Amino acid sequence: MDTEGVRLQKALANAGVASRRVSEQLIVEGRVRVNGEVVTELGSRIDPETALIEVDGTVIQLDQSKRYVMLNKPTGVVSTMKDENGRPDLRQFTQDWEERLYNVGRLDAETSGLLVLTNDGDLAHVLAHPSFGVTKVYIAKVSGRVTAQTISRLTKGIDLDDGPIAADKARLLDTSGGDSGTSLVELTLHSGRNRIVRRMMSAVGHPVVELVRRQFGPLHLGTLPAGRARELTTVERGALLTLARAATEEPSPGDQETQ
Repeated sequence: MDTEGVRLQKALANAGVASRRVSEQLIVEGRVRVNGEVVTELGSRIDPETALIEVDGTVIQLDQSKRYVMLNKPTGVVSTMKDENGRPDLRQFTQDWEERLYNVGRLDAETSGLLVLTNDGDLAHVLAHPSFGVTKVYIAKVSGRVTAQTISRLTKGIDLDDGPIAADKARLLDTSGGDSGTSLVELTLHSGRNRIVRRMMSAVGHPVVELVRRQFGPLHLGTLPAGRARELTTVERGALLTLARAATEEPSPGDQETQ
């Protein structure tokens, strides 16, 4: 352990994990790892710029210059920080932060829901790159009455112009669309091929009327209103960083990203 640097309990407290006294207790109880090794000595020092710290298996954000924001993107907004055609873009949602934030992946203009904005390029790469297989959950309002057989087709796999695709999970939420004759379907996918949810539902005869992304990896949209953005909580940041570490250790096959 470094003789220079910051005391481990101070680094934990600065990262918002707990008070310094509680952080000391976590260390003594053997619940803290530094670069993969359990550390129980209270005098231990670390370099906050290079050390990887975990508490109970969750990675802790030490670099306080990194910003992680959740946005509930409304429809009619394109997933870019500056649209060359003058359409509403994401800049209006980043004005509360001094850092230059960028969107992780995309949602098409007609799709609403969860987008991550960050200035952490390494994390953004893992979350957006298809090879890491981060799952996303969508709720689709579709035309027609969806049957159990259709749900089965979605999970068993269907053929599209750019190759076969299968949902990781699919379930029918509601068919009580009344006179409108619509259904609600929940799809879980690790693929991010261009407009994949819309194309999948059209392929089984149920075009999408409305589409929202409710989950992205470990993040849940919750009650965040459309058009609002907030910083991730300490727990959410830890979950994302932990996912990113696991993904880079065990990459999995995937596709590309835009819904």
